[in-house]
Amino acid sequence: MAKLSIVKARMDRDVNSYVLVNGDLALVIDPGEPVEKLAGQLGGATLKSILATHGHPGHLAGKDALKESTGAETGMHVADAKLFLPFKVQVLATPGHTPGSLSFLVGNHLFTGDTLLAGGIGKELPGADLRQQMVSIGTKLLRLPLTTAIYPGHGPATSLEAELRSNPYLAPRR
Repeated sequence: MAKLSIVKARMDRDVNSYVLVNGDLALVIDPGEPVEKLAGQLGGATLKSILATHGHPGHLAGKDALKESTGAETGMHVADAKLFLPFKVQVLATPGHTPGSLSFLVGNHLFTGDTLLAGGIGKELPGADLRQQMVSIGTKLLRLPLTTAIYPGHGPATSLEAELRSNPYLAPRR
């Protein structure tokens, strides 16, 4: 087993960033600026993860540049991550296809996974609850404007208006 190395790097705004290296893998916690200071501590290791203890700007100033240059995954609490999204994402709980199914609304663009597809709904697999899925569609998705574009988990994109017109699962709603 490789020895874990932890390097503290003092960054702009007096932020402490940490580079953890274990063998050929690395992780950065609180990626401040300048990113070059952190990248120089990797010692040839592959940066796999970039983590943030919280969402204050100094602790995340280098996140995007570091991610772009290394392809590392990022992780932080969703409550703080929302502050840094370049656009607003509304999360809609749409259980039914699975107990934890979610849909994401960005502007008038709805990403439905398998809750609602063009001309249908996702396959009913073990753990699915069709009644709950239809309630989710009726109480969450069908309340959106008809012009809402739908990007499902399978098949072509569609619109709420088109689905209300042609989707056989929505026939009772017409």
